[in-house]
Amino acid sequence: MAKTTKKETVDKKNEPKTETLKSWRPNKQQRFVLGCLLVLFSISLLVAFISFYVNGQWQDDQSAVTQIGDRSEVVQNWLGKFGAFLADLLVYRGFGIASFVLVRLFFLTGMFLALELSLKKLKGIWFWDLFAIIIISVLFGFFATSAPELGGTIGFELNLFLQDYIGKTGTLLALLFGLIIYLIFKIKLSPEKIQSYFDSTKKELKSELGTLKPQQAESAYNLEEFAIEEDPELDNIHLKSDVTQFEINKEALKPTISHSSEIDLNPVVKPVQMEIKPATTPPVVHTEEFVIEKAEEEDIIEENLASRLVADFGLFDPTLDLSNYKFPTIDLLKEYSTGGITINQEELEENKNKIVDTLRNYKIEIAQIKATVGPSVTLYEIVPEAGIRISKIKSLEDDIALSLSALGIRIIAPIPGKGTIGIEVPNKNPTMVSMKSVIGSAKFQEAEMELPIALGKTISNETFVVDLAKMPHLLMAGATGQGKSVGLNAVLTSLLYKKHPAEVKFVLVDPKKVELTLFNKIERHYLAKLPDTDDAIITDNAKVVNTLNSLCVEMDNRYSLLKDAMVRNIKEYNDKFKARKLNPEAGHRFLPYIILVVDEFADLIMTAGKEVEIPIARLAQLARAIGIHLIIATQRPSVNVITGLIKANFPARIAFRVTSKIDSRTILDTQGADQLIGRGDLLYTNGNDVVRVQCAFIDTPEVEKITDFIGSQKAYATAYLLPEFVGEESGINLDMDISERDTLFREAAEIIVNAQQGSASLLQRKLKLGYNRAGRLIDQLEAAGIVGPFEGSKARSVNISDLSALDQFFNNEQN
Repeated sequence: MAKTTKKETVDKKNEPKTETLKSWRPNKQQRFVLGCLLVLFSISLLVAFISFYVNGQWQDDQSAVTQIGDRSEVVQNWLGKFGAFLADLLVYRGFGIASFVLVRLFFLTGMFLALELSLKKLKGIWFWDLFAIIIISVLFGFFATSAPELGGTIGFELNLFLQDYIGKTGTLLALLFGLIIYLIFKIKLSPEKIQSYFDSTKKELKSELGTLKPQQAESAYNLEEFAIEEDPELDNIHLKSDVTQFEINKEALKPTISHSSEIDLNPVVKPVQMEIKPATTPPVVHTEEFVIEKAEEEDIIEENLASRLVADFGLFDPTLDLSNYKFPTIDLLKEYSTGGITINQEELEENKNKIVDTLRNYKIEIAQIKATVGPSVTLYEIVPEAGIRISKIKSLEDDIALSLSALGIRIIAPIPGKGTIGIEVPNKNPTMVSMKSVIGSAKFQEAEMELPIALGKTISNETFVVDLAKMPHLLMAGATGQGKSVGLNAVLTSLLYKKHPAEVKFVLVDPKKVELTLFNKIERHYLAKLPDTDDAIITDNAKVVNTLNSLCVEMDNRYSLLKDAMVRNIKEYNDKFKARKLNPEAGHRFLPYIILVVDEFADLIMTAGKEVEIPIARLAQLARAIGIHLIIATQRPSVNVITGLIKANFPARIAFRVTSKIDSRTILDTQGADQLIGRGDLLYTNGNDVVRVQCAFIDTPEVEKITDFIGSQKAYATAYLLPEFVGEESGINLDMDISERDTLFREAAEIIVNAQQGSASLLQRKLKLGYNRAGRLIDQLEAAGIVGPFEGSKARSVNISDLSALDQFFNNEQN
């Protein structure tokens, strides 16, 4: 019992201390000191935050924050290292620009403590301000993804967390709901307040715009003509409660009251209507009523036949014939599990040191150097010291390549739009850019372009998307095996993923006969061809001339349609046709884009020459406005293939790796293509800057999956038919009618008999004819019996032995 009592006594001794600690509250002086401290801290936060954004040096200050103990480290923040630490912690790693609300919170808390105000209201302020901080931070993290300093790390990560579970749309709706909650419970915004605000505004407008009635205007006195002179004898005037009128007699200076009755001296005066008449009543001027009547504007009837048709049937839908068409899915493309770009820190440091040492050997000092890692190339941007000539660095291209043991070094001196010099160094382990990553990128999916093309990724690992409609034609060149055919497949795949079969058609020319054959499966969906031809993909060079001339006829026909529709380009024409403002009975129709793709242009120039170059140049000059675009690829970028006439009309060019600086200048008008590393590494220019891009890789099985997916769907009855070309010397039938023979028939017969070889190419060379006319002459000679039938690759046999026998043949025909 004694022990228990002692224990209880000990516990009782400890109890007052615990209660004192729990119930401790700061006194008046302590509250005042703490409040002042919080106010000063809020001012410090404000200075640090403003300096964080104004100076623009927060990125440099970040490195100093990690070395805050180093006194030699210099920061840009107005509050020194402490301010840089606070700004980095609360703004960059915290809530971004929403952190300014913390300044308000700490300031109000300090004022509440210093002025001994009730802390109950402070709890609500803290709750709603913290709520606003989170909403604002996530909002900036949602919209300002490229500026992390606005939303802060917390806002950015919360935004990503929400998007992973509810997507972009769900995140936006959640933020909108949070704003509504804040407006209702904090701002006390309600539908009744909004309605009352508009009602009061409406009443004020009515009162301001209201006018007097005509009767009131006639009975009202002109206040400027009425004046009462003051008199000291009139001290007080007492009115009666039932007074309706009173008159002031100016002579007697004594009021005369109508309906007089005795009243109290100090009555309670109620507001009454009184009419004041002066002693000398001015003459009333009776004005005639003046009414201004405004004539109403006549109604404009905008409804016409086109608008009625649109109202009844809606806009014309060119995709209606294939309304159930489904675009290829992205899972048809192969996923190369490279895990993105891998940054090798040791390789970057080693290359940086070698570049600096090499330049230092030639007494070139570097003020700053920065590396940007791309899929296959790393760009080192250097800023030389003052007084260093750029041309001196440019001349050290080979020396830097030697020190780095790299395949090819390209120096950009200077980089357009920047005050730096770029040195592009190939990566030891390049990363493959898959077509799936390019097609699936938001930049391509959300591209608002007429003909978007995803080529690949730039050095900064951004998806490179261009619009073929604005190029308007594309010239591709490079040595054999450097990626031209893959580049063409990437171009075609991009368009297949974005455009409906009713919107674009392809004319494919493949002299190699193996590169574009897979696209035969989508002939009735996307391809265009000449009438009465079996294959839509042209592999015979002899048919290319007819196709090019047919495209010229299509171009002329389209220009006639644009002229009749009084529009300037294909987009305006199709918009007008969709609005049902053009009559199909007058020949108008929806015009799809037509894209001519030539996989090997050099082979066409060798076999057909001017017959190919002239129509291509004509199309390149004129066909942009009517939606015909050309993509020409060649592996021989020499001046006799890429002539001046071709280059002048192809401002957009893609150069894969070539073997010499001369070829690079032929394609790009500058060097650089000879220093590419191959395997899809390319340079793109559209008449201004040169951009280095790693072309997206798409394999043959991937193209086959896409064409199988499209080809298995419902298609048009036939491929898109181009107009039949009728040449100047056409119209000759292959019959025995002598009057319809070509004017050069006899000369052609003499040449064939002399050479004893019946071939169209012989007539082309001797008579300087085009292939079409030479072919028709051979057909007429066959019909006349001078040459034998077609025997495949062999020349036709000649049935007349010499010229004397030929003369006898013509004499017999005339008789």
